Amino acid sequence: MSIAADPSAGQAVKAADRAHVFHSWSAQGLIDPLAVAGAEGSSFWDYDGRKYLDFSSQLVNTNIGHQHPKVVAAIQEQAAKLCTFAPAFAIDVRSEAARLIAERTPGDLDKIFFTNGGAEANENAVRLARLHTGRQKVLATYRSYHGATANAIALTGDPRRWPNETGTSGVVHFWGPYLYRSNFHAADEAQECERALAHLEQVIAFEGPQTVAAVILETVVGTAGILVPPPGYLAGVREICDRYGIVLVLDEVMAGFGRTGAWFAADHWGVTPDLLTFAKGVNSGYVPLGGVAISAEIAATFDERPFPGGLTYSGHPLACASAVATINAMAEEGVVENAREIGERVLGPGLRELAERHPSVGEVRGTGVFWALELVRDRETREPLVPYNAAGAAGKPMADLAAACKERGLWPFVNMNRLHVVPPCNVSEGEAKEGLAILDEALAAADAHTV
Repeated sequence: MSIAADPSAGQAVKAADRAHVFHSWSAQGLIDPLAVAGAEGSSFWDYDGRKYLDFSSQLVNTNIGHQHPKVVAAIQEQAAKLCTFAPAFAIDVRSEAARLIAERTPGDLDKIFFTNGGAEANENAVRLARLHTGRQKVLATYRSYHGATANAIALTGDPRRWPNETGTSGVVHFWGPYLYRSNFHAADEAQECERALAHLEQVIAFEGPQTVAAVILETVVGTAGILVPPPGYLAGVREICDRYGIVLVLDEVMAGFGRTGAWFAADHWGVTPDLLTFAKGVNSGYVPLGGVAISAEIAATFDERPFPGGLTYSGHPLACASAVATINAMAEEGVVENAREIGERVLGPGLRELAERHPSVGEVRGTGVFWALELVRDRETREPLVPYNAAGAAGKPMADLAAACKERGLWPFVNMNRLHVVPPCNVSEGEAKEGLAILDEALAAADAHTV
């Protein structure tokens, strides 16, 4: 691929951005956004001609990489045929997208309600659960992220919730399993699972089972740490929900569509939720799209009772066309299988080798192309490399690490005291090894802050 530098164009893009664009999750005067000139596959580049290996998949959503030709062509063809149409109509590409998704969801999750993204998917999943059960409370874990809209941010457990929640959402938070920093003083995965399930059941008992509409979990916790549940945990939550008539919602917005080396992360544990939310990887974010996969029982609740929810762009034809092309390309090109293989043969072993060489790496965890390095000042005490929700000078060690990655041509995903390793699902073995080599050098910046 030929990359032509055009610094003056980049300066113009940056100037317009700084004059008019209001960025999310940012203090506007303290940011310096990179002006991006183009992207292809697992890489993107700036106007100075500098290329970056995208080990963030942007926001962990470009599962099929940048500018996949089959998806680009599908969007172009759909635009020429039918750009948009209201959700009340039956549209061929909308029906086909729903069919392809339903074919891959576990169990009887055969009805698809389309949204514009993951937050709206979780909003509507909660609405479905509350209307189906006639109850109001929803239980969610502290270490979680479910979106930035009203109910989704209330469900969220990370600090982005703090300035946004109203305190009247009916959401109750509990601790999920996390053996490395166990809230249950567990010695191993089996004990962590047993005690986490006992904790959840106790929370339900004290909240009143008859008041709880749903438990929502990220199948594999994403932004809050890439926390893979211990064996038996999801099955245990499923059993508890069944016993109390509680709806189980699995949030697969980040973990779905190949990210964990399976179409959906729930497939690894053989657990079928009542509702499954998705977005991001369904079409690699080429056009905004999300949705809720709905069980037969919950769908039947609305056979003769109107569902009181909707979106102008639900099932937008351009978005659905990109989803159809993405899912078909992933199937044809073995993208899910590639994610699993790269995780098993390259990323998992490679990251564990890095942990042996770098004292800042406290734990390596993940699956598929969904990994995290938990970084610490001291392996013995497990003191995090930066404090929880660190900002400014307190966050310097992680800022140094991110800068070291970028200087070497790798775009990282950093959050709190973690470096997430989340390249596209179709990343090549060579690209994965190139990224690991860069991380090996860059981690010296984190090692410098260890005791």
